[in-house]
Amino acid sequence: PPPPGYLVSRSTLVAADVGLIFATTYCAPARAQRSMRTRFVYENAHEANLMATAQVNYYRSCGLDFIRDRKALGAYARTWRKGRLAAILLMEGADPIETPAQLGAWVERGVRIIGPAWSRTRYTGGTGAPGGLTDLGRQLLKAMRRQGVILDLSHMAEEAVADAFALWRGPIIASHANSRALVPGDRQLTDETVAEIARRGGIVGVSFYSRHLRATGKATLEDVVRHVVHHARAAGGPEHVAIGTDLDGGFDARHSAIDRLTKLKELPARLRLHFNRSQVEGIMGNNWLGFLERSLPAG
Repeated sequence: PPPPGYLVSRSTLVAADVGLIFATTYCAPARAQRSMRTRFVYENAHEANLMATAQVNYYRSCGLDFIRDRKALGAYARTWRKGRLAAILLMEGADPIETPAQLGAWVERGVRIIGPAWSRTRYTGGTGAPGGLTDLGRQLLKAMRRQGVILDLSHMAEEAVADAFALWRGPIIASHANSRALVPGDRQLTDETVAEIARRGGIVGVSFYSRHLRATGKATLEDVVRHVVHHARAAGGPEHVAIGTDLDGGFDARHSAIDRLTKLKELPARLRLHFNRSQVEGIMGNNWLGFLERSLPAG
């Protein structure tokens, strides 16, 4: 089980009828030690590599199945029953990839989505650290395209997002990113970015972190709905919006829109005030499934 106040564990996911997650590898750079309140930080790319490798090994030790391709996803979706849990492996912050030439090894380990940034990395500007793609970042995106890896714009600085749009021709998402029009800040997405992700057939996931949902005060599910509705309008339809809770992101229930994961079951009824049943089913999971069916390697 998670520590007191934390929300995500296998048991809580199963109780909330969650069947597929993005299991994240995240390594904190040393400069983030104070803000992240963690002793586990890296000083260089090799240390980040070791930390992320340990995280992948931990997921495997838990018996978490990684979905690697469309064939496996289809088989899992057809046979899913309550109590089963599988994952798509997502890397948040690409510093564990010591050089773009090393990407193939991470793909072999199961990584299928990469967000090059958290704050600044060797590859790109990020949250609180303006800047575009570096030369190394451009090399990484080209390697990702060759390997069939999905690009995640979450945390990328605005200049880097523009660079990525100019360079990238593969599948694209923002796995956990809310509306800048509703809550200002460089961590959030502009409506223009949401529209471009949608134009390219991508998905934007709405985060449940309070500071992503409202500028002040404790967020609720109504704030989640507000961001879903706004993203749907910016995207030209709800088929490009989904849930990307970020509840494995190191914050506890005090900073979340929900105090226990089973409250996810209350969200569809609230969304039905704005969308039809099929659209709500999409937002709650089918939009992600459709995207992954289009975007994962064939298998």
